[in-house]
Amino acid sequence: MRAETLKGHLDGLLLSMLEPGPIHGYAVIELLRARSNGAFDLPTGTVYPALHRLERGGLVRGSWSDGPGRRRRVYELTAAGRAALTEQRVSWWQFAGAVSTVMGGGGGPAWTPAS
Repeated sequence: MRAETLKGHLDGLLLSMLEPGPIHGYAVIELLRARSNGAFDLPTGTVYPALHRLERGGLVRGSWSDGPGRRRRVYELTAAGRAALTEQRVSWWQFAGAVSTVMGGGGGPAWTPAS
């Protein structure tokens, strides 16, 4: 997938990878790749700076793991990060619905996710 396609959506994608619980940065990359069936195979040079930016913004909390093996930075959502993820999901569904309506050529209302 082209990098331009992700513009404006990377933060939401990363926040959603952290929603189930704390994981280290490389696991974020692997989980995103797996959940997208390989469509989002992002380099560390894209993901780590974004995680650091989200951390500086208070949406993600990072800490160093003390487990066995190599020391790793583990990331988790903050309360502000959970709220931002909810907002980004709503925005995404509105956008995706409008694009689907226009690109699909349908004349009906924009699609919205089932509740």
